[in-house]
Amino acid sequence: MDASQRASGGYQAWVVGLLSLNFGILFFDRNALNFLMPFVQPDLQLSNTQVGMFSSALSLTWALSGLAVGRISDKLGSRKPVVVVATIAFCLCSFASGLASSFFMLLGARLLMGAAEGGVMPVSHSMIVSEVAPERRGMAMGVAQNLGSNLLGSGLAPILLVPVAAAYGWREGFYLAAAPGLLTALLIWFTLREPPAEAHHLAFGEKPTVPLSEAFRHRNVVLCAVISVLLVSYLVVCWAFMPLYLTKERGFAPETMGWLMATLGLSAGLGSFVVPAISDAIGRRPVMIGFSFLGVILPLGGLYFTGSTWVLAAIFFFGWGLNGLFPMFMATIPSESVVPRLTATLTGVVMGTGEVLGGVLSPFLAGALADVYGLSAALWLMFALCILAGFCALGLVESAPRVVARRAPLPA
Repeated sequence: MDASQRASGGYQAWVVGLLSLNFGILFFDRNALNFLMPFVQPDLQLSNTQVGMFSSALSLTWALSGLAVGRISDKLGSRKPVVVVATIAFCLCSFASGLASSFFMLLGARLLMGAAEGGVMPVSHSMIVSEVAPERRGMAMGVAQNLGSNLLGSGLAPILLVPVAAAYGWREGFYLAAAPGLLTALLIWFTLREPPAEAHHLAFGEKPTVPLSEAFRHRNVVLCAVISVLLVSYLVVCWAFMPLYLTKERGFAPETMGWLMATLGLSAGLGSFVVPAISDAIGRRPVMIGFSFLGVILPLGGLYFTGSTWVLAAIFFFGWGLNGLFPMFMATIPSESVVPRLTATLTGVVMGTGEVLGGVLSPFLAGALADVYGLSAALWLMFALCILAGFCALGLVESAPRVVARRAPLPA
């Protein structure tokens, strides 16, 4: 699709903004149980092992759904209905979580929620690839995946849900989390068009019959899948063990630990558009390399920095900047490296691989290391993960359209 066939800039911005809001509400629902757990655990008499199973179960079905739904969407050539149905489904699962009266009922609701939510972002990225101009694609994908999810799922969720649970009960917190997604589902259905996928294929000069297996012959796709495992593990281990390390090993008050961790949400929200925008200008590869290696300062700061807490917060802020890489290796780079019609499938594969091997398995590895070597072992694992991600990024082939065009030889 050339520039004359694309929708207006205002519509492109609306597509990105609405899909970002929708994914933010999805993450609000996904994270709700984490913030409501102090109320849920004693009421349902859950063990800590059972609490951990909720996160692993949701990550597993999220990953499997991302693989399946993205593939189905690509085969059908239909995107908008998939996003709408999935959005309504995860709202119903949040409502079902509030009705749960036992561990198994709540576990079932979380398994279904992961299945409903996993396909939303891959298909949303596919819509953005079809609608947004290539020179703004990196920033658009970053905003869609990271801005809403961090501002709503990490920022607003604890501020809103905990007081509601304290005043009215944890079940009402789940009911509250379910409502906004119904509104965004209606907005997506009535205000977004089905992307003109075939025109998008032809604009790039590709044949629509290229098999998926051919896409995995491109090393960018394989490297992005490996980086996904490494950096998803980095995030999950940090969320699970950094609060414990700061309070138990470093002796910070819980309130201080709380706002230090909140710094990560602020960093991720800003990085959601700043980091991909930088990559639009200077290239995906140098940004992937630089921000992956920059991530080492967060665990090293947690381990060794003993100065001002404000400076430690700054270290956390900049170290967490690698969060802005997620839409790049999960969607932007794969979609620019292979046939665009496979965007939803490839995003599902890369995201699913990270969720299964990173989101499900890494907390168990970090916990086992911490039991043997102490909580600092989890932070050293974070250090190793981002170093490995940086070395993987060295092997990427540059894919940013603006940079590739600059490097192309001039016609004779």
